[in-house]
Amino acid sequence: MSEGTAERILFLLKTRAPLTAGDLARDLGITAMGVRQHLARLEADGLVAFADERKSVGRPKRHWRLTAKAEARFPDTHAQVAVELIGGVDRLFGPQGLDRLIALREAEMLLRYHRELDLAGTLAKRVRRLAELRQIEGYMAAVETETDGSYLLVENHCPICAAAKACQGFCRSELSMFQALLADCTVERIDHILAGARRCAYRITPAASPSRTSSRDRRSAVPGR
Repeated sequence: MSEGTAERILFLLKTRAPLTAGDLARDLGITAMGVRQHLARLEADGLVAFADERKSVGRPKRHWRLTAKAEARFPDTHAQVAVELIGGVDRLFGPQGLDRLIALREAEMLLRYHRELDLAGTLAKRVRRLAELRQIEGYMAAVETETDGSYLLVENHCPICAAAKACQGFCRSELSMFQALLADCTVERIDHILAGARRCAYRITPAASPSRTSSRDRRSAVPGR
């Protein structure tokens, strides 16, 4: 089995799962039969698993995803050290100490992100720049533009997942930080890795412009009219 093709399959499943063999074949430019052979080997190695979606007519569709073993191939930055440090802070200083640690991290990241985003200009450019910064940090981030004018900031990987599992204050802090960076928008988390989703995703909706007062309304507000 070509290691290069296998790695590409794992990457596609990491960023876009669930996918069928046909979906993977189109993206890879090889036959569906070839993809199935790769998937069979990856399944035997415990790296992928499938679920069949049954239809009222015809054969069920087989959707593939990564297993926990495969997820471990994507780095969780200094996972064990982070978990041990979090435990140490909690034992020494309690929940308030952890809150102060997370608040300090958030403030430092906000300062750095603000410097970058303030130079970007439009909202679209700011969101894309934020995704670029997150990509550099290992979040496998991307931006999708929705038909209603909102944006989807997608993070296909969490490089601090072990730390976030040990202390979910990191996740709360991340959402709070995005809301502070994009104060002219509504930011909501719609997918969450710790809740069982494949990815974390944030919907960014520009604030509605206040309706303009019509000239007739303005005239009627003038005393004597």
